[in-house]
Amino acid sequence: MDKKVLTSEEIQNIKELKQGFFDLTSNLGNIEIQIMNLNLKKEQLKSNLIQLQEQEQVLANQLEEKYGKGSISLETGEFLPLE
Repeated sequence: MDKKVLTSEEIQNIKELKQGFFDLTSNLGNIEIQIMNLNLKKEQLKSNLIQLQEQEQVLANQLEEKYGKGSISLETGEFLPLE
């Protein structure tokens, strides 16, 4: 059986393809990690939003209990009751 040897150009082409696959899979892995981190950050922000909404509701209830139904001017601090 005759021994067949690839040319240096063929070997170089194979090496370049192999490196291309490695680079792509590495980049895809990095993107997946970034997506995971963004999803974690998104969940944290959603949790923070829920907490703020709960605080807003508590404050609104306290102010309504104290002043009744109406609106507040943040510029003047004036309470305007509903008629």
